[in-house]
Amino acid sequence: MTVLPALRAVLFDRDDTIAYTDRSVYRDAAAWGAAHFGLDPAQLGHTLAALWQESTVTDHERSWWHLRSLEDEQTFWDTYGRELERRLDLPAGAGAEFVARFPYEVYIKAVPGAREVLTALRARGLKVGVLSNTLPSIDRTLEAVGLGDLIDVAVASCTVGAHKPEPAGYLHAAQALGVQVPEVLFIDDKLENVEAARSLGMAAEVIDLTGQRPGALHSLDDVLTLVDARTARA
Repeated sequence: MTVLPALRAVLFDRDDTIAYTDRSVYRDAAAWGAAHFGLDPAQLGHTLAALWQESTVTDHERSWWHLRSLEDEQTFWDTYGRELERRLDLPAGAGAEFVARFPYEVYIKAVPGAREVLTALRARGLKVGVLSNTLPSIDRTLEAVGLGDLIDVAVASCTVGAHKPEPAGYLHAAQALGVQVPEVLFIDDKLENVEAARSLGMAAEVIDLTGQRPGALHSLDDVLTLVDARTARA
């Protein structure tokens, strides 16, 4: 009988795992811009979507993937604001005003039940971490959605210089949590990220909160069930 290492930490992805993007905020942002600057809401919404899409392309000059610090991120948002002004023919400073009114973290909300599940994990004596392909301000976003106080370590992949599924991010997160790799359970909504974690020796599972993927976890409560089953076998 194989004896599993004791589980000491659960490491989560952030987006579509313990948090999600609230699309209604984009409509709010477009409506605010229309009222404040006299813009067409549809044009503003299209421009916002295009700018953000460009920022997620790794080889694009305005990509956030190459940021390494909060200072780098501030420069990124300053540039983002100026580009918004250029594309929408806004006066100087309007882009910065828009970014200040709708900062990145307001678009993100906690998955229902996330706080209760993280609390339950900590009550079981487990450390809780987050490893996300996101900007350096991950701590601020987790605080904004009301989960920051329940997370021991939050790692934004760009600050490590390695994005999932590259191994370095997982190893950095385990080290920051103060645990060995086999003592971690990793939860992510993307199969390639889960497979990468498994290749390093982590237990790892795909979560699909839409309930459509066969064999995946379909709720954060399923993580608790998995943890309890693993603890019973250890």
